[in-house]
Order: sequence, then C-alpha cells, then structure tokens
Amino acid sequence: MRRGRRLPELELSEQQRTTLQGWTRRRKTAQALSMRAQIVLRASEGGTATAIAVQMHACIQTVSKWWRRFAEQGLDGLLDEPRPGQPRKLSDAQIEQVIVRTLESKPPAATHWSTRTMAQATGINQTAISRIWRAFSLEPHRSETFKLSKDPLFIDKVRDIVGLYMDPPQRALVLCVDEKSQIQALDRTAPLLPMRPGQIERRTHDYARHGTTSLFAALDTKTGKIIGQNQQRHRSQEFRNFLDTIENNVPEELDVHLIMDNYGTHKTKLIQNWLAKRPRFHVHFTPTSASWLNLVERWFALLTERQLRRGVHRSTKELKAAINDYIDHHNRDPKPFIWHKTADQILDSVARFCKRINDSGH
Repeated sequence: MRRGRRLPELELSEQQRTTLQGWTRRRKTAQALSMRAQIVLRASEGGTATAIAVQMHACIQTVSKWWRRFAEQGLDGLLDEPRPGQPRKLSDAQIEQVIVRTLESKPPAATHWSTRTMAQATGINQTAISRIWRAFSLEPHRSETFKLSKDPLFIDKVRDIVGLYMDPPQRALVLCVDEKSQIQALDRTAPLLPMRPGQIERRTHDYARHGTTSLFAALDTKTGKIIGQNQQRHRSQEFRNFLDTIENNVPEELDVHLIMDNYGTHKTKLIQNWLAKRPRFHVHFTPTSASWLNLVERWFALLTERQLRRGVHRSTKELKAAINDYIDHHNRDPKPFIWHKTADQILDSVARFCKRINDSGH
C-alpha cells in the first residue's frame, strides 16, 4: 500500500497552546482559523491525520497541509499567505481587534457600531474599517427578525405538509388556503409624478383611505392557479362562503387537501360542521408561527409587490377590480411554486439554528 510522507511530531510551547486555544474558544472567530487551530491542537495530543480528519469532517489533505504549515512556520503558518499588491498597513492584531470589537461589544449609548464610531474607538481610519467589514462579511447596521414555532406537533406537521408538496396523493387536489385581510384602498393626496429620464417616480408620503377589503385565496400547488374571492369581512361566515366557492370549482371526483394556518375562523363550529358533511375535504394545519410553510403566502407577496404597494385606488370597488385583474392575468399563464427542501432538510436546518441561538451566549 502506498504511503505518504510521515508527518512531523508537534510540540507546542505554552504560549503557542494558549494562542491556539484562544482562537478556538472565541465564540465568533473566523471558522477557517478556528479549524486550523483545532487540527494543530489535536495533532499535538497524539492524534493521527486520519483520525483528526474523521473527527472534524475534513479531508486528510487539509489536515496534513495545516499540520505541516505549523511545523514549518509556527503560528504564522496558520494565517492566510499574503497576496500580491501593496503591503498591508494594518497588522493582523489590529484587524483582529476590529473584528472582536464588532462581534463582541457595543459602542457607548448605541446598539451597534458604525464605521465612524469604530474608527474613533480603534484609531483606524473609517475606510479601513469598511474594508475589514466587507472582507469578513460584517454588517452591523443590518438586522433581521426570526420566529421559532413552539407547536408541540411541529415535526409531524412539517412532514405532513412537505409530503403533500413533494409527493401529492393521486386523484386529489392540494390547495394552500389563506386570507389577506384588511387590504386598504389608498389614494395619494396629490397626483403621482411619473418616471422620466433622470427621475424616478415620485409620490406624496401621505394618503387618503377609502375602505378595505379582504381577499380569500386558494393556490393549486400543481398548476399554480388561484381561486380568489373578495369579501368585506373575514369571519367564519365569509370563510365558509369561500369554501363553497372552492367546492364549486373542484371536480366532484377529486379529493381536496386544504393546507391552512391556525387562524380562529378556520376552526369554528360552523367550519367543522361544513367539513364534516364533505368527507372528500381533508384539512392540514401548518404549525403555529410557521406561515412560511403555506405556499399561498408567497403568492400574496407577489400580489403586494406587483399590484398593491404602488397601486392607487380611490374606492374599494377599484381595489377589488385591480385584485381580480391580477388574478385573471396570473391564471392565464400560471407558474407553480416548486418546493425543493425535504422535511429532514428543514428540520436539520431548524436544529442548527436552535443550536446557534443556544450557543450565542445571550
């Protein structure tokens, strides 16, 4: 059997071991440097390249590379090699200082760093701070929201609904159902200034309200077609009327699987009685706080983006006409939303996110 070159023995000084352990312990250190430090530490404890590769889910060539680099160059060997161009004016320690401060601290009397406040705190110019942040994909000015479902049946419901998307039953229709309530008919207080060369469209920031409507919609997951109905309110009576509309638009020989959320109007006695009289209708509830599982929400986003957000409607009649026109236009050439992630992939992703939250120290 062919064998590669024998890897050198590694003996770490106390200072080297302390530095390497610091690189691995920092909560938000660059992952590449953390991995290299772990390789060297495990190698110094007598681990083989093969065993380390298996433990760290890395290829043996990667383990061997950083093992040898450290043996030849010490701690500097674990850093990325300099690239051609003008010599750097900032040391590794200065760059590390900026990254650590950005990730692990806040400026006085503020919730996040800006390039100016970081420049004042570190004595490094603002342009250099911007370059460091771009290089490490740090964006302190940005923030996103998230919501985790606490539904005790979360796993079962995810598997049920994703199964309908990826392997729908034979001789059945899968419909994603929901309502977009309180859509406002808004008119600007002054006429729009249309777009022209060198000038974007402009509108007044204030508006006049002319009433609301609620849109009930059902998305056919196979074809992408929409069954829609505008109603003045969104109580269980209106929802039952919409179920009648669905029934009238679906061939009698097909079963109907309805995917919908846990909104109160979907579970009233009136709706339960309606469903009990129609055994071909099967209801699948999404987990609480998991509207992203309902594909009709994606269609609602398109409706808002393309018709509602910049629309001008002087009455609810105009608003309903605009919504119906959009539905008719969509149904002339519908495109289904294709679900790609399996239930296992979704659950693994949620598990990784939960672990990140638990390990964040907050």
